[in-house]
Amino acid sequence: MSKISLLLLACSMLSSASFGQKKIRVSNTLDMPRQEIISIPYVTFTKHFGVDSLFRVTSEETTEQMLHQLEKLGKQTPQYVLIAVSVPAQSTMNLIVTASEKKPSFPQKTFARFVPERFDDFAWENDVVAFRMYGKALEGRADNAQGTDFWAKRTEKLIINKWYLENDYHTDHGEGLDYYAVGQTLGAGDLGLYLGDSVRYTKHYRAYEVLDNGPIRTTFKLTFERENIHGQNISVVKTISLDAGQHFNKIVLAINNEQAKKTPIVVGLVKRSEERPIYLYNKKNKALTYWEPDIKSHGQTGTALIIPEGKVHFIADDKKQFLLRTTATNGKPFVYYSGAAWNKAGKITSAESWQENVQNRASQMKEPLQVTLQ
Repeated sequence: MSKISLLLLACSMLSSASFGQKKIRVSNTLDMPRQEIISIPYVTFTKHFGVDSLFRVTSEETTEQMLHQLEKLGKQTPQYVLIAVSVPAQSTMNLIVTASEKKPSFPQKTFARFVPERFDDFAWENDVVAFRMYGKALEGRADNAQGTDFWAKRTEKLIINKWYLENDYHTDHGEGLDYYAVGQTLGAGDLGLYLGDSVRYTKHYRAYEVLDNGPIRTTFKLTFERENIHGQNISVVKTISLDAGQHFNKIVLAINNEQAKKTPIVVGLVKRSEERPIYLYNKKNKALTYWEPDIKSHGQTGTALIIPEGKVHFIADDKKQFLLRTTATNGKPFVYYSGAAWNKAGKITSAESWQENVQNRASQMKEPLQVTLQ
């Protein structure tokens, strides 16, 4: 048999093998490239591909190995398979799943931990942003603050442990700094109760649970104790997740009000002292963006909120913060997204680019990537 015949036979065999191989098909219907994480139920995934917890996921087009994670959500066994994908605008990619003999080693791109050495902070980050919530030990102190804090970082490295260890994170040594001031506000997208036509703050969280901690998604739960606030006994649980490469947290609230089925709430962004703040509220997407002024030459921070579902009322005239008012129902998870960006990180450097990024994210929520197993 000639060399050409052998080559044609080999190509035919490869084509037939590829044609009959089971795949994951990921389709992007939007006119924008998307870098996101897809989620597939673990039982469905393993049964379909005939694998256990050891496997590889590669791009059929490039043979590149995709980062993946077994998401447990605090349980002993995996619940979902998470895969990081990059899909061009209005296109489709195919993923190939093969069994592996060993657990893959992926770089850690997300992380969260309880910080007892700094007044019970709880901090979390990915490769582009970092945040923290304040704990019980900060209550009663002169420097007590209320809402979500944002750390302006300009490195893809995880910095939480390093910055806390060095204890000099209010100075930029090349990786970024904490210059964002929260004070008695909701900061970068936290929740407040809205009772008696006023924002009511809860006490800081009392318990935490890390459900998953990377490499591409970190999820944790913060539990707040039952409080009597404006005559109503209310308890709150926040489940927060952050994906690699994303500027936005996904926040799922579980609120229980012993006096009412529905509770008025607000989520907010702290304002800075300026005559003409740069902000935009898109009523259709229920997305709020704010681009802060430069503060002490540290740069400019953009913050944002997106509430995908429900009726929302924008309150722009509060002196301290922008507010989105809505309601939460007992026994029904309330989902919203809070995000931030720093111009000195070099990725989002203007109010216009931040507004475009936020609107794109809101559009992606309405048109999720289409995932099919073939």
